[in-house]
Amino acid sequence: MEKLAVEDAVGHVLAHDITEIKPGENKGPAFKKGDIIKEEDIPHLLDLGKKHIYIWEKKPGYLHENEAAARLADLGQGKNVNRSEPSEGKINLYAARDGLLKIDKELLFKINIKDKLMMATRHNYTPVKEGDYLAGTRIIPLLIAEEELEAVETEIKNHKIVDVIPYESKKAAIITTGSEVYDGRIKDKFTPVVEEKLSNYNIKTVHKKLVTDDKALITEAIEEAIALGVDIVVCTGGMSVDPDDLTPAAIKNAADEVITYGAPVLPGAMFMLGYQNDTPLVGLPGCVMFSKTTVFDLMLPRIAINERLTGADIAAYGHGGLCLSCETCVYPDCNFGKGV
Repeated sequence: MEKLAVEDAVGHVLAHDITEIKPGENKGPAFKKGDIIKEEDIPHLLDLGKKHIYIWEKKPGYLHENEAAARLADLGQGKNVNRSEPSEGKINLYAARDGLLKIDKELLFKINIKDKLMMATRHNYTPVKEGDYLAGTRIIPLLIAEEELEAVETEIKNHKIVDVIPYESKKAAIITTGSEVYDGRIKDKFTPVVEEKLSNYNIKTVHKKLVTDDKALITEAIEEAIALGVDIVVCTGGMSVDPDDLTPAAIKNAADEVITYGAPVLPGAMFMLGYQNDTPLVGLPGCVMFSKTTVFDLMLPRIAINERLTGADIAAYGHGGLCLSCETCVYPDCNFGKGV
């Protein structure tokens, strides 16, 4: 690139975007790469504090920031992800549909550990809506040797860093336990909460049953639901260590594999997850009924994309698993559950 005084740049092609910030209004490019500088542009450039600008002729072996950003975006843009055009040397990635954001953190690190390269993303496992901003990428200088970018492309190969996984259409059964509900002493306020949360992730509740505090009857209700062909069984109530709380034992009876009884998440420490074949059996503690955001909001989206969770997956939520119970809940746009 050649550095020229703006007064001497008339007729030349600008090698980079020049940003203008209007406080309270907007921030964006006043001049874009490829613009031909005109005599009337000189006062504007000087107002932006630009006494000199860079003029660049493409040379073999070097990439301009916009070209490099496009190649970095190629590495990032995975399934169900759209991208912007380059602006000020940066390309943004957006969700092409509703789903769960998955970030390959190891591949992301391979980019960001390299000098002159960067990609910033939202947190892994964030539920996103179509059009949501997911990531941005660029190089730090205006130019980069192509071989530097090729090195990271070779490392990452054909893998992608940013994907949006759509929620699969599923059917659910809700087994509500507790003698106080079964006997009609109190109204069941748990089932409507769970049903709404399930529906947010394309899961339709097709079977509901009330069961008293009896291990055999709860186990039987779970087996009945599975026989109906549901994709997920959710049990509410009876999840504490009280002698009358028998739901964990019933889930254990029905499960081929128990992943966990207990999670490093607050609210939601008494969460339980098991599987009968590939059908998740979920035990929800009472906090799900009265707290806006809980362990269920972290686990459900992953179940909805058909991930089979492990004990290690759940243990990882300890870092970031503390909900601050803010007066105005903004989940998922907060730190809750974002340590994984």
